[in-house]
Amino acid sequence: MKKCLIVDDSRVIRKVSRNIVESLGLAAEEAKDGREALEQCEQAMPDVILLDWNMPVMDGLEFVSELRRRPHGDRPKVVFCTTENDVAHIREAIDAGANEYVMKPFDHETLQMKLQLVGVA
Repeated sequence: MKKCLIVDDSRVIRKVSRNIVESLGLAAEEAKDGREALEQCEQAMPDVILLDWNMPVMDGLEFVSELRRRPHGDRPKVVFCTTENDVAHIREAIDAGANEYVMKPFDHETLQMKLQLVGVA
């Protein structure tokens, strides 16, 4: 079973995301910020990461940049899930190492499509 790490400081967003990814047959883990997510990746690298941009401690951009520098950090597919929707932010996320981008609020179909695009659903 493929594993998805959901990284968001909102407990509600983590819960909604978990329900969606589990309904798609993925195992879900959660982290409330980028630092916690990096610690989890050190223990077991997930197949895909749903990543919020704006978080305390370590934001999504810092997280994906650090993840991609680590051993096996190139393996997980990273999907930014955020309210940042201008072209400059999207380009910055992709340049930092994200594979896809989805706007909040998202629904089941939208997230499923993005996960299919990166090859994990």
